[in-house]
Amino acid sequence: MTDEFSRLKKYVDQSKKTVAVTGAGISYLYGMRRLKQSVGMMNARRVFSASFVRKNPEKFYEVMKDAFLDATFVKGPSTVHKQLAELERDGKIYGIVTQNLDCLHTIAGSKNVVEFQGSFRDNICIDCGNRSFDYQVWNHGHMPRCEICGAPLMPTGFYMDAGIRDSVSKESMRKAADMISEADLILVIGTTGFRSDEYLSRMKPGAKLVQINPSPTEFDAIADLNIRTTAAEALDAVLDK
Repeated sequence: MTDEFSRLKKYVDQSKKTVAVTGAGISYLYGMRRLKQSVGMMNARRVFSASFVRKNPEKFYEVMKDAFLDATFVKGPSTVHKQLAELERDGKIYGIVTQNLDCLHTIAGSKNVVEFQGSFRDNICIDCGNRSFDYQVWNHGHMPRCEICGAPLMPTGFYMDAGIRDSVSKESMRKAADMISEADLILVIGTTGFRSDEYLSRMKPGAKLVQINPSPTEFDAIADLNIRTTAAEALDAVLDK
């Protein structure tokens, strides 16, 4: 075991409350496509509007399928998602704050997950506004529909109309910041820092931050430990594997 891994394991073992912060890196490396690739030449703001989805529900579904759903439901969680779920079951981490919408942490078995950009388990009907909290509605091979009125559903994290996305995002970020404020140790994995100023501002004095990322990011300057390797390798050390 390297000195870096030994320090990481010591930090985790000594921490009373560890929170993992994850980003797109742990999903892209596993085959998740970037949204811009799936949207192609279409305007993203137009695609994520109720008017577009009302007229082109199956086109919207195909965009979601290409960008997210195949990786979520066909490939399933990566090694890192499963490792983090195991660490939570073992009591070594308290919860996860993630910018990812793919629900892979939940599918892997993690229970205490805050998705501060929303996810596929929080959906809204574009006509009647009914909310559905079940990611499995996207796992039937076609556009999900509202049980009340039959109109298409959209993830609130993508919904551009009526300020719904902003409202949900604000509440989710508050939960993320609250979780961070209680942590003694923060493990930053696979993120370059998207919206990090909104939750890191709540770090309590004396809390440690460890970054696990092969590439430099904005966390380099503030991390107590930077581990330049894959997350799977580093987390194996914490799990004594």
